[in-house]
Amino acid sequence: MRVVSLEPGQWRDACLARLCAAVYGTTAGLAPLVAFSGTRHLLFPGEAARLWALLGDDAVPLALALLVLDEAGEGMTLHLSASLQESREPQQRLIRELALNAPLRVLPTAEADEAFLRECGITRWVEDDRGRRTGLSGRHPAALTGELMPALGFDEQDVLRRFKHDKRFFEAEKAAFIAGVSSFASGA
Repeated sequence: MRVVSLEPGQWRDACLARLCAAVYGTTAGLAPLVAFSGTRHLLFPGEAARLWALLGDDAVPLALALLVLDEAGEGMTLHLSASLQESREPQQRLIRELALNAPLRVLPTAEADEAFLRECGITRWVEDDRGRRTGLSGRHPAALTGELMPALGFDEQDVLRRFKHDKRFFEAEKAAFIAGVSSFASGA
């Protein structure tokens, strides 16, 4: 197994579509499509995000993770991650490898709680004034939450407005998303 950064192109788009589908599920409405489109058109072109994969021996992704730079360009936030297997072990291995090699920040979620993230090698934890905990890899430069810069992002409402007002764009994004998930499933 090895960890790779996916290069721009159809395969990266297919993996991104698969990651969004895995994270948001099939009952999330437009959320996976908004994440897919916003990442493809707003974060990737500015090199604000990178998609990483844990590849099995057959070069098929076992887990995927989307890292987004912070505003200062010094740290990265784990924005989305998922195992593409029944087991969460591939996701854990991928996050552990990223935590060892990147200035990583993670925010616990219901799917990736603090205990799971600790098993992934996230050893430093800081708390903000509202009691929210943030995990930091050993390579992250921040010592206190006040030093944490926000992650770069995009306005989801802007993406939704564009979908509403530009039907061609919406249909093209929907087709690219469906094609990406389908080509990932077929191994193309």
